[in-house]
Amino acid sequence: MFDSFPLGVSERLDRPAYHADFRRVYKSGIRRLNKLERGQNFKERGFSSWEAFAAGEWNRAISLAQEKRNTYAKQFHEAARLDILERRLRIVDFPVTPYVQWEMFVLRLRVELGDNIRVLDARKISEIEKERPVPEVVILGDVVMYEVLYDDDGNAAGANRFTDRTLIRETSVGFEALYKRGEDFHSFFDREIIPLAPPVVAY
Repeated sequence: MFDSFPLGVSERLDRPAYHADFRRVYKSGIRRLNKLERGQNFKERGFSSWEAFAAGEWNRAISLAQEKRNTYAKQFHEAARLDILERRLRIVDFPVTPYVQWEMFVLRLRVELGDNIRVLDARKISEIEKERPVPEVVILGDVVMYEVLYDDDGNAAGANRFTDRTLIRETSVGFEALYKRGEDFHSFFDREIIPLAPPVVAY
């Protein structure tokens, strides 16, 4: 699974170019968006909830996540208007990192508003990840695929852009297989996230 991905030919885009290209393709008539999220530690500077989380203000961080409600609602309304099915698979390592613990509360809001998110325990795909982790990708239909990039400090740093239809199809097949193996978001959240104590953050 994902065997051809490391050999794919791509174009490197910085963050502004990636966002601009994403928006253009998103509105071009695609019918699905699939996101595979693998990293366990990111930084989301400028997002007030993350800033509070990074400062160790756990309760405030969870409360501030609600500031994204209107933004996410508009996003899903736009997806419905364009007839785009959006799905995300979140791979989670154990023990759960502080970042993922925080992110799960943000994802819960997204699910509440209509996002299609499933969660997969990384231990269940160890046979797939013997040589490398599954890729961190966003796939827009069969048109373009982005490998989302981050710098060594966990900050968003653009993406590698792939347009090889064969590679996109192969990666999409891998996504579909893992998405089917994923767990309902709420069942995972209630069992694995709710019982956790507030994390100790070191940023």
